[in-house]
Amino acid sequence: MKINSKLLNDAVESLAALPGIGKRTALRLSIHLLQSDSTYRERLAKSVSDLSQVQFCTRCHNIADGSLCEVCADTRREQKTICLVETIQDVMAIEETGQYMGLFHVLGGIISPIEGIGPEDLTIAELLERVQQERPEEVIMAISPTIDGETTMFYISKLLSRHAHVKVSQIARGVAFGGELQYTDELTLARSIMTRTPYLVS
Repeated sequence: MKINSKLLNDAVESLAALPGIGKRTALRLSIHLLQSDSTYRERLAKSVSDLSQVQFCTRCHNIADGSLCEVCADTRREQKTICLVETIQDVMAIEETGQYMGLFHVLGGIISPIEGIGPEDLTIAELLERVQQERPEEVIMAISPTIDGETTMFYISKLLSRHAHVKVSQIARGVAFGGELQYTDELTLARSIMTRTPYLVS
């Protein structure tokens, strides 16, 4: 479709670059913004611009407004339990259940040879350093049970087995095979965490 405005076209192109947003949706959103109150547009533009100030927690790699995220900075959290997840979206999904009060560690993905992602591309080294320094009693692996996810859990559990003080567990299989935690309903996810089982390394 032909857009007779370079400024509008630039907005459409920018929005269409977002995941799941096609050209038609981008045009609809752009026209909606064009017709919206200027105060709203300015507030939206500022909030997007302010994303550049978001940091990653120096302890668990979750998103943060400072050096520590809200979870790590909360002294009421259970300090001896670490829930290992793939992404920050998984942290949000688990927090939404209100059933977990421990800490997190965000891997930043999973080991995937096909996609060229190895252990060195994840925060596995940082996890091992935390385990050594903080000496948690349990690490819960809340990783989607895909083939790559299973590979990642096995690899990490082998490394953690060197630390006798740590119990390694995994969430119960209420999460569908191949499913991502962020798309799992709250009740199922909560039950999966609460009924977690020991992770056995052969």
